[in-house]
Amino acid sequence: MKERKVRFRHIEEMKEFVSAACRCDFDIDIVSDRLVVDGKSILGVLSLSCDQDLHVKYDGTEPQFEEVLGKYAVA
Repeated sequence: MKERKVRFRHIEEMKEFVSAACRCDFDIDIVSDRLVVDGKSILGVLSLSCDQDLHVKYDGTEPQFEEVLGKYAVA
């Protein structure tokens, strides 16, 4: 299982993330404190707070998804 910490600042960034996630054939979860949402669910992702560090957990490799994920990664 891979895990990356990300932060979204705008709704458009969340939409881009979900669009990239939907093209993947593996599960993607986003964890915020005790809340876990499906990374492919636009409603789930939009329910999360902007300007908060989130943990993305996934099992798989997809170059376009990794590229989008890298744009929002937090060190």
